[in-house]
Order: sequence, then C-alpha cells, then structure tokens
Amino acid sequence: MNNSKRKVVRLNRNSKIYKTIIHAIHEKKGSNVVSMDLRKIPEAVADFFIICEATNTTQLKAIADFVEEEVKKKASETPFRHEGRQALQWILIDYINIVVHIMLPEPRKFYQLEELWSDAQIMEHED
Repeated sequence: MNNSKRKVVRLNRNSKIYKTIIHAIHEKKGSNVVSMDLRKIPEAVADFFIICEATNTTQLKAIADFVEEEVKKKASETPFRHEGRQALQWILIDYINIVVHIMLPEPRKFYQLEELWSDAQIMEHED
C-alpha cells in the first residue's frame, strides 16, 4: 500500500491513548496539566500536545516512565521517540499524533508552549 494513500486516524479527547496519558500524569502527581488541540492548525506537527509540570527531576522521570508504561499496557503504543532523559529539564514523548511534554517549572515558563501555539484550543485537566 502506498504510504500517501494510507488512512490517517485522527485522535480526539476520547481516544484511549489521550485518556491514558492524562490519567498517568495525574497518578504521578503531575501539575498544571493542559492539552492543546492542534488539529485546526495547518503547520502543527501533531493533533495534540499534552503538557504538565514536575516539581523535581525524580518526579519528571517518574511521570515520563509511567506515561510510557501505561500507554504501552493500555493503548498498545510505544513512542516514536523521546528526548530529554539526560538533561532532565524537559522530557518529550512523541507518539506522532500526540506529543507529551513533561517539564520542570523553569523551562515551562521560559518556552511558553501555550503562547507559541496560541491558536490551539487549550483545556486544563485538574486531577
């Protein structure tokens, strides 16, 4: 089958992977959890960004590990790639259609992803 003809499955907020990621972040006490719906933005690299904060590097790694573990177990997905496990300031987990950003407070303030993608519909996720 030609890749360009392959049907692309669009995610939504009811998708198993989306719900699993939000739940995993809350389980490990991630804070300031938001999702950004990028589906209406032509230049967007994914359908959704999910962003959260960790208070320290131990929690940052614990959230990232748990997200990957739970998504593999409950949604049968493994990341296309992940970055930031060495620097432990901002871990990015890329599932192609959904990208998870787990950040310490300083990098989150500095990079302001919510401002950068201000055209996105943003939803806050309280635990």
